[in-house]
Amino acid sequence: MITSIFVNPTQFGPNEDFDRYPRDEAGDLAKAAAAGVDLAFCPSAPSELFPAHSRTWIEVEGLGDALCGRSRPGHFRGVCTVVAKLWGLLRPSIGLFGEKDYQQLAILRRMHADLNLCGEIIGMPIVREPDGLAMSSRNSNLDPSSREAARAIPRFLAEVRARYAAGERAAAGLLADAPARLAPGRIDYVSLVDAADLRPIDVIERPALCALAVYFGGVRLIDNALL
Repeated sequence: MITSIFVNPTQFGPNEDFDRYPRDEAGDLAKAAAAGVDLAFCPSAPSELFPAHSRTWIEVEGLGDALCGRSRPGHFRGVCTVVAKLWGLLRPSIGLFGEKDYQQLAILRRMHADLNLCGEIIGMPIVREPDGLAMSSRNSNLDPSSREAARAIPRFLAEVRARYAAGERAAAGLLADAPARLAPGRIDYVSLVDAADLRPIDVIERPALCALAVYFGGVRLIDNALL
């Protein structure tokens, strides 16, 4: 089993948190070893994967138009390009990607199929902290008060699931009062989209995704719930 540890600058915008993004290579390697990882690929500098003469980028059309793609232009171009590079270098039989980044997973699956890459991509379920917050490197940037406030995210998603289970199918009903329910967070987006093509929908008629991105204490957190 192989893992890669690399904070990819090409998927961060000019005003995003690349410089503040948590980096703990020693801790990550210890966790990887405990999970049975045999080899870790840890480029020491971005130039190892993106030399100065690079001119090739990979983009998947359509799936990146909404959600995080709308808020972070160029983000998924950087994601696709670095994953394609890593796939070519390591040639895995299986690639594991978390469902917390659901849009990223959908885009990478499309790229993998369109480019006829070897192996397969498997989505891994969201892993949550004891307080319900989805595990994320950015969680370590939350101060105690922001961390407590961010618990509004899993509570909101639980309410959405409960409304869906009770028979609600309209986006307006499922997402009602989102700003109040996610307060004091600053909402980037809260959307109900088709789970396959990620297009916004008004009424659920097939599998759907409630996806959101909310800032707490200046830290952008994403999460989702499949319906």
